[in-house]
Amino acid sequence: MSRASGVGRPGADRTVVLTLLVLLAALCWAYLLFRVGRLSPLGTGNAGHFRVGPYHADDLARLLALWTVVIAAMMLPAAAPSVLLYARVKRLVRERWVYPSTFLFMLGYLFVWTCCALAATLADWQLHDAGGLDETMAIAHPTVGALALVAAGVYQWTPAKHACLDNCRAPLAFVLTHWRRGMWGAFRMGVADARYCTGCCWLLLALVLPAGVLNLPVIAGLIALILAEKLLPGGHVVACATGLGLVGLGTALLFP
Repeated sequence: MSRASGVGRPGADRTVVLTLLVLLAALCWAYLLFRVGRLSPLGTGNAGHFRVGPYHADDLARLLALWTVVIAAMMLPAAAPSVLLYARVKRLVRERWVYPSTFLFMLGYLFVWTCCALAATLADWQLHDAGGLDETMAIAHPTVGALALVAAGVYQWTPAKHACLDNCRAPLAFVLTHWRRGMWGAFRMGVADARYCTGCCWLLLALVLPAGVLNLPVIAGLIALILAEKLLPGGHVVACATGLGLVGLGTALLFP
């Protein structure tokens, strides 16, 4: 029996944590597919329709939950290496409570993702009440989407983007340099790492807003791009090349 956690065997951590991550990702996608099948992200109208009047408190709560699930579905694959590495290092340094601490580490991510979801919910709320969303909850004016593409493309070339990407591509360096002991330390480490990940991808995540919160092809494409930036040997080149593509696409939409 392991001294570090009190349960399990050495090497079981990866299996347990990976299973939890896969289960969470599967639950996120099951929820999104369920909402797409009903054609009603908030469940507030008949099939294919959305609330025409102002949102109520329960609508906003459902919208916040939906945005949280969308962001978690997009970011979980990219966060998985850091979570697995944290659990492994936690056992190697022979600290107790490997699994509860790993859960709190993941909870730190969820806290940051929920904050991002809150910002997206407030934006959707204002756009909806101003009549700026179409029936799929995408931004109705194409110029806004084009400008969002250009902004995301330009950000792909900025020093802030690449500094955050460096951190995301080297999870071991982050874990070793930001290590904090105890349960509260695990949560703080999760928050810190999630901030780097969000700083790397926040404008890519924001592209879901003009595309529509249940635009699954866009969500899947952004997941693939985020993983390519993080995992491929030329991740920085991928980011820059994608930036050029996004600027080109946005410019073509602005000046057809």
